[in-house]
Amino acid sequence: MPVADTSQLISGVAERYASSLFELALSAGSVEAVGADLTRVQALIDGSDDLKRLIASPVFSADDQFKAISAVAAKAGISGLVGNFLKVVARNRRLFALPGMIKAFRLIAARHRGEISADVTSAHALSAAQETELKATLKSVTGKDVAVNVTVDPSILGGLIVKVGSRQIDTSLRTKLSTLKLALKEVG
Repeated sequence: MPVADTSQLISGVAERYASSLFELALSAGSVEAVGADLTRVQALIDGSDDLKRLIASPVFSADDQFKAISAVAAKAGISGLVGNFLKVVARNRRLFALPGMIKAFRLIAARHRGEISADVTSAHALSAAQETELKATLKSVTGKDVAVNVTVDPSILGGLIVKVGSRQIDTSLRTKLSTLKLALKEVG
């Protein structure tokens, strides 16, 4: 299967599962709590290579994935809708799409609140004050409240890469250095 088809499949799977979880959370009045639990799950994934392997590898059986994700959720104190959601995803052999499901849930929840979402890549973690200032700046540009999803990537060296919808603003030091290097090549 070509790469484009695979990402389309993951996106479709992620959207369906996230949409179902959002509907359940909305009817239970727990959209914010589910969002917070999903943020904790994403942090667990980001912080553990073993967990990344568990969700990405087709080598593990559905039963192994179910037992492992159940244990991780129990140890992290993640129960209720998100705990059950993780178990269903594991039973259905869809853990590979879990990061996409979390991202899709955030987008659906933000849309429901009348917000737009921005994906921000930073060389280091943003402080609360920096994140607040970034949200205010993005709100002044877009005219809407902005939910910010920050990813830390030290390889950009400094600055930010901000994606809002189809627009991308890249002020990373890596890009500036690449541009300068290219300009110097053209001169020499």
